[in-house]
Amino acid sequence: MRLSEWDDNCARRIQCVSTFAAMNIVRHIPNTITCLNLLCGCLAVVAIFDGDPLSAAILVVVAAIFDFFDGFAARLLKVSSPIGKELDSLADGVTFGVVPGLMLLHYLQAAMGMGTLSLEAFVQQPLLIPPLAVPIFSALRLAKFNVDERQALGFHGLPTPASALWCISIPLIQFYTPPYLPDMSNVVGSPAFLIASSIGLSALMVSDIPLMAMKFKDFGWKGNGLRYGFLISALLLLIILQTVALPVILLLYVIFSIIHNQAKTA
Repeated sequence: MRLSEWDDNCARRIQCVSTFAAMNIVRHIPNTITCLNLLCGCLAVVAIFDGDPLSAAILVVVAAIFDFFDGFAARLLKVSSPIGKELDSLADGVTFGVVPGLMLLHYLQAAMGMGTLSLEAFVQQPLLIPPLAVPIFSALRLAKFNVDERQALGFHGLPTPASALWCISIPLIQFYTPPYLPDMSNVVGSPAFLIASSIGLSALMVSDIPLMAMKFKDFGWKGNGLRYGFLISALLLLIILQTVALPVILLLYVIFSIIHNQAKTA
């Protein structure tokens, strides 16, 4: 074999090895992003136990960004896999299930004037139990989503990130309410609000209510009027109410979805 031929063969082999290595790395990018979502969720749990729900709320927001980009990366790189789908659900179960439940429990414990939590505390005060329904029903919601083929094009039941948004709005409202608005801290931190939130979110997550998917086949007004209406309303609420707008936007989303479903069946 000539030296030039040997060099060509070596170059081709090196190129093949490099291409394979690059493809192998690319294949793991979406799952790595998903693991960053899970890492944020674990750190948020630590923050709540450390008495810092605001940091936990910020970590959940960061995790939601990772949750968006892992699916986006998988579609862009064309490396979707069953393992990635299951990993995504497990990460969401922690970040958007366990963390919101613990956050509600943290505030409920404080509102009821209780000290360190223990198993005995749940026996003595059963009203502490409802926040624990949020992680349980979040897991049921995610399991249902994975096997429900109808949800490829839209949601049936409240998505776990939306449920988490409601819960993390509590510390955000307490720390960042605009000065021109009344102080809502006592409202969102009251036992009635926290227990009602726990029960309401749990029920909505496993409900069969079709919710409007924010997916645009085109950007024309026809067929997208309600979506545009919701987005414009949400933007205006954020500008005016800022953090206080977060739970209002979630309620608005459910209302617009009901209107959207009635319009489809009319």
